[in-house]
Amino acid sequence: MAKKKNKKKWWIIAIVVVAVAAPLAQRALVKRDPPIPIQKEKVARRDITETVVANGKIEAVTEVGISAEVSGEIIALPVKEGQLVKKGDLLVKIRPDQYVAALDSAKASYRMDVANQETSAANLEKARLEYERNKALFEAKLISDSDFLTAKTAYDVAKTTLAGAAEQVAMAAAQVTNADVDLSKTTIYSPLDGTVSKLNSHLGERVAGTAMMAGTEIMIVSDLNAMEARVDIGEADIVLIAVGQKATMDVDAFKDAKFTGVVTDIADSANNNDLTTSSSSSSSASTSGTDATKFQVKIRLKDKERFLPGMSVTANIETRMRTNVISIPIQCVTTRLPTNNIGTNNALASRHVVTNAMAADPPLKHGEEPKPIEVVWVVQGDHVKMVPVKRGISDDNYVEILSGLTGTEEVVTGGFKAINRDLEDGKKVVVNAQQAQKDKEPKPGSS
Repeated sequence: MAKKKNKKKWWIIAIVVVAVAAPLAQRALVKRDPPIPIQKEKVARRDITETVVANGKIEAVTEVGISAEVSGEIIALPVKEGQLVKKGDLLVKIRPDQYVAALDSAKASYRMDVANQETSAANLEKARLEYERNKALFEAKLISDSDFLTAKTAYDVAKTTLAGAAEQVAMAAAQVTNADVDLSKTTIYSPLDGTVSKLNSHLGERVAGTAMMAGTEIMIVSDLNAMEARVDIGEADIVLIAVGQKATMDVDAFKDAKFTGVVTDIADSANNNDLTTSSSSSSSASTSGTDATKFQVKIRLKDKERFLPGMSVTANIETRMRTNVISIPIQCVTTRLPTNNIGTNNALASRHVVTNAMAADPPLKHGEEPKPIEVVWVVQGDHVKMVPVKRGISDDNYVEILSGLTGTEEVVTGGFKAINRDLEDGKKVVVNAQQAQKDKEPKPGSS
């Protein structure tokens, strides 16, 4: 009987210990693994416009480089940088002395060759008369064959000499023309109405003509009434660009101003020079850098402003647009290794759980590592569920969801650490105090 009483006593003690320890253990567990504070937002339908962002410079649509075609010293430079000029205005005068001398020499040679031609013509007439006289004597058998042949040969030589003299006259005339053209090139006039946008040379400077390789570019004259942005876009984004697409531009010189434009030209070949500009797309994480492959795109500016060549510009080119599509904030989407059981990451498991009408990927081959998949965290009461999604286009703030969401869910929007590291499938969460207070506030327009 005493043994039964002791056994009953120990059972009562065990039950009391369990009753006391269980809440303590539960509180310890909650304390050790508390809910993760988050921010959330309801999935909504929006209009999304994808843009490609690129940096570059503003340049005139029409600009002409004024280079010296002949070498020499600049003796007149009546313009300065920024000056307006009209078509036909004097821009540069190069010392003409040697070209005047060359023209005089060519004219003298021409006159001498003309004189030689006249002499040859007279000698031909003399040879012709002598030939005809000897021909008559030869036919009357009054001179020998050799005398007749001598007269005939002299006549033929005289004709050839006159033809050569005529060619010399033509060559001399061409030299006179060339010398006259060279002399005219010592004076350069503006080929268009515009502005001297860049002046590289100074009065008294010696310049090299285009006969000496490229020649010296003395200045640039630009028509500043029509301007364009020339931006460089990476190869990952160039396939999205098309002539006629709209663009909005920020010009560093004009604070808080937006300008509009239209894509007018896309380079057919890459510009692989070292560039200081970079481009990126809001829809992709394309690599940008000074050594990346770039293509130049020209955007005609519609706005009239005092743009100057060389101003820095950032262009946002609208490439694709979607209306009334399911979308969420960009930061909602993160990557995780695929799972085969809810809440259990397994690097050797199947590619991912097939949910929300998403098709399964092919099974992994032996030794193949699974690839991370894109997911969002859907809030379900006091915990979250990991849902794989497929993204579409995006703008600066929102991304289109092609599959995985129906549009009725609430998704985790913050914080960054929670979305990208802390959250797991089935993890408990709590809406942070700031958003909870915001949710209690009346919405604009509500009664």
